[in-house]
Parts: sequence; C-alpha cells; structure tokens
Amino acid sequence: MTQAVNIKVVVHGASGKMGREVLVALCLAQDMEPAGAVSRSAAEGSLPLPDGSGLIPLSRDLTGMLVRVHPQVVVDFSSAEGALTAARACAERGAHLVTGSTGLGERALGEMETLAHERHIGILVAPNFALGAVLLLHLVSLAGRYFQYAEIMEAHHEAKADAPSGTALALARAIAAAGRGQTFRRPMPSREPLAGTRGGEHQGISIHSARMPGRLAHHEVTFGAPGQTLSLRHDTINRECYMPGVLLGIRHVLEHPGLTVGLEKVLGL
Repeated sequence: MTQAVNIKVVVHGASGKMGREVLVALCLAQDMEPAGAVSRSAAEGSLPLPDGSGLIPLSRDLTGMLVRVHPQVVVDFSSAEGALTAARACAERGAHLVTGSTGLGERALGEMETLAHERHIGILVAPNFALGAVLLLHLVSLAGRYFQYAEIMEAHHEAKADAPSGTALALARAIAAAGRGQTFRRPMPSREPLAGTRGGEHQGISIHSARMPGRLAHHEVTFGAPGQTLSLRHDTINRECYMPGVLLGIRHVLEHPGLTVGLEKVLGL
C-alpha cells in the first residue's frame, strides 16, 4: 500500500497570532506538514515548530521560500497588500493559496481571479474561518428576505486594523443581496448632536464597530419589523476556532482551481 503524502504548507504571516495558531494546527493535522514560515519581521534562519518536532525554514521572502521548499499550499494571514503579493508569488510558482487577510477590494479580487485562472491554481479568500460565523452569514441571508430593517454590531480587540471588520461587511452584503436589491430602511434622527452616532451604512444597513481590550471577535445582526426583532449572534472565544475552517480550505484549493470567495462555498451553503 502506498503511503499518503502529506500536504506541504508554507505559512505567510507566521509571526502573527493567527500565523502561530496555523502552525499549531498543521502540526496536529495528520495529512499536512508545515514546510516553511514567512514573516516580514523575521530574521533569516529557522523556526522551532510549536509541538517540538523540529525546525522549519524561516524567511522574509515568500518567493525564495517557495523555490526552496516547493509547497502545495500557502496559508496567508498578513494584510490585504500581503495577500495580493502572496497570490502573485503563488501563481508564479504554481502553489495554491488560502488567505484570511481582510480588506481586499474588487480590483485585488479581480486580479486574484485572473491569476488563478491563468495559472490553474486554487485561491480561497475567506473573511472568517470560524464555522459558526459562516453559518451566521448563511442565516442572515435567509432572514434578510423577510425584514426591511437591519443593523450590525461588531466588536474586536484594540489592535484590529480595519473597521468595520471583513465579516461585518460580508454580513451586510449578504443581507442586502437577500433583500433582492431593495434598500433597507435606515431611520435617521432629525438632530444629531454627535456626528456619526448611527454608524456606517451599506445599502440602508447600519454597521457599528467597537474596539477595546478583552474582546476577540463578536458579530451580532438584529432585524426589526413592527412588533418584533430577530437577533443572530456569533462570539469568537479564541483563535483555535478558526483552524478547522483553515484546514478545510487547504484541502479545498487542491481540488478546486480558480477563485473561491467565502468559506460558505467550501461548506456548500
């Protein structure tokens, strides 16, 4: 019997909190192995694996790492700019890409789609890898058909780079799409002593962002109608909850060339 070959994975953004968590998950996954780590703040050398099983190469240069270790997949948790750089490097070397970096605009996604098509690689872009958050996205798209008022409250730790979060924007877009093009009603006050109190807005859906220590990631959507409200909420307690989704994404891109946006498509929702 031929022994199964593990999926070799390079982690881009390995010195960040999510990158370190991905390395732990790769060490525990029976069908994967961490092959290299890339971080722009790293000194060239090696990185001890979190389970104590050995060392992997560490570099600031993703392209050089791809040439050195020939991974099948790169997992990126860096930044929007870093994700696009990773997509270009992966396309050049024939590696697949899974990224959870948020803030990617339509132009960046369009370039990623072109790269994936031309180079026959799989690219997965997911604003959230927590399975509960993905289910929340699915549920709000169902509820959005039946309400004309919707507000989103999201709260993150104080170091969160973007506001609103990528997940909050994805929720707003899903609700708006469920409304079949109808703009949601967003009551505005006749006076606003403090500007911006009603939050940001996407097609009539208000989005409110909170940032402070003691929180990781929390999203709550409230729908309103005469005489009733419906609230749907997901709370992220620790970064471990993202890892099953990341591992699903790694396996997915190997079998699905092209661009996939959102883990819900991986789950068949």
